[in-house]
Amino acid sequence: MNLLIFIIQLLLVTAISPLCTGIIKKIKAHLQNRHGASVFQPYYDIWKLLHKDEVISKDASFIFRLAPFIIFAVTVFVGFSIPLFTSFSNIFQVSNILVIIYTLAIGTFFLALAGLDSGSPMGGFGSSREMTVSALAEGGFIFSLLTVSLINHSTDLFTIASANLFNFSQPFLPIILAFSGFLIVLLAETARFPFDNPATHLELTMIHESMILEYSGKRLALMEWAASNKLVIFIALGTNLFFPLGLASEATLVAILIGLLAFVIKIIIFSVAIASLESSLAKFRFFRLPDLLLSALIINAVAIALIF
Repeated sequence: MNLLIFIIQLLLVTAISPLCTGIIKKIKAHLQNRHGASVFQPYYDIWKLLHKDEVISKDASFIFRLAPFIIFAVTVFVGFSIPLFTSFSNIFQVSNILVIIYTLAIGTFFLALAGLDSGSPMGGFGSSREMTVSALAEGGFIFSLLTVSLINHSTDLFTIASANLFNFSQPFLPIILAFSGFLIVLLAETARFPFDNPATHLELTMIHESMILEYSGKRLALMEWAASNKLVIFIALGTNLFFPLGLASEATLVAILIGLLAFVIKIIIFSVAIASLESSLAKFRFFRLPDLLLSALIINAVAIALIF
């Protein structure tokens, strides 16, 4: 049974992440009175790209060639190291809050570096914006997870997920405030509205898309897949740390199946919420984004202050 949990934990994020992206696109299409593609379309797109040839700029170095593999590996590692459907694990050494935060930062670093390495002016444009947003979001990200860490007196994610944050002995308001700040960080780190439009290719508005504009074929597939993985990782962190409901607390088949079902339901709920937000909200001007990220930092700082 432990081997089964290990395999599921390793493969779950990469297996379900294209479906999450497909659900968001499908719901957005319905809200915009369009039929839209199938929810499984991202799987078809990745499969198609994996079988296409690549065109690589002659100015690109080994960084451009290696970055997609590093970024994808980072998302697989983080997906394996966080609570998805269970609240127990034997990998405490890599499920620490700071390990997860700065491992994700490594992926962001290589993404920005790849955008610069191709020599494309649009790549440099997007990389500059990406690092600005990431630097401003990092404080809010740390503080939001620090709130639940202080409440549970642990920095291990599985220990936090195994606790019942909504009993009468736990402070309720700090958890809600920290979750609100985390939502803002989630939208920033995953390149969603109002920070970025994942469906645009307009030169003056895109951030993430401009950094991967020079990629094609297999490496583009890995970049798109890694972006979907990162979205599922943040959804898993938001649901299982702030609302640890439905997680398997023991290594039995029934508990694992219930945990997997609960995880899929959480993914669907978050996907509906993100799609609804993106269909009702316009993308902000870039110079308004620091104010929004500063608000997330302040909200999380207030949440931490309310604990003491």
